[in-house]
Amino acid sequence: MVKIVGVLGAGQMGNGIAHAFAQYGYQVLLYDISAVQLEKALKTIQQNLERQAKKGVIDPGSIQPIMDRIALAKAIGDFSACDLVIEAVNENETLKFDLFRQLDETANKDAILASNTSSISITKIAAVTKRPDKVIGMHFMNPVPIMQLVEVIRGLATSDETFQAIASLVEKLGKVMAVSQDYPGFIVNRILMPMINEAIFALYEGIATAEDIDKGMKLGTNHPMGPLALADLIGLDTVLAIITVLYEGFKDPKFRPCPLLVKMVNAGYLGKKSGRGFYTY
Repeated sequence: MVKIVGVLGAGQMGNGIAHAFAQYGYQVLLYDISAVQLEKALKTIQQNLERQAKKGVIDPGSIQPIMDRIALAKAIGDFSACDLVIEAVNENETLKFDLFRQLDETANKDAILASNTSSISITKIAAVTKRPDKVIGMHFMNPVPIMQLVEVIRGLATSDETFQAIASLVEKLGKVMAVSQDYPGFIVNRILMPMINEAIFALYEGIATAEDIDKGMKLGTNHPMGPLALADLIGLDTVLAIITVLYEGFKDPKFRPCPLLVKMVNAGYLGKKSGRGFYTY
């Protein structure tokens, strides 16, 4: 039974995952290599809880108890007490492999190790550990406290026991599970990233302005936000990383990253987090 959850990485996704687990009664241990990022994560979680309270989603009196369930770890070794550790760092294969080797050495031998990766092979991540049967993908959607979906990805060696434990956990978090086989991009990004990439090609080729491309998809296909605004929210570096995984994984030219996307990432125009992407923030 999962009681204590470790979250590795306190960025946008990591703080959202910590928020969701603490909100549903789990003890959470949050770690990031940056102490500044950890403090920023706590402030973000507090602000988001207050926002939920104003909207009537949670009781205002529950905010402090939720915050009290989140502790900060000083090192990866602190995850030894966790029943589940979820990695939520950048989409960098080498970094993830290194972290999973460390987690495998320090986490309880019975602990499940999950990755929030949106595109990298769970089978390959599992293979660097001595417990591939206990490694699984838990791809939360952003923003985590609001979005209902959790994409669960089974690696080739993921056991039925591990899968059932995570399926039960997703339900306890009040979320809905979609199960994907372990192929590049899984379900959501296999479909979403080519659409975003095609929207960037439409801008690159001068078919329309960013505003009109987004307007067309919002009002013409009932998307809540346009693909270029969504790319800015996700982060153009992350979009490029995922579409590159698809391109290299399938060796199919339909996944070729748009040259404009590559140029913008090289320029440091990463979207909302850098203040400039397809729009200025």
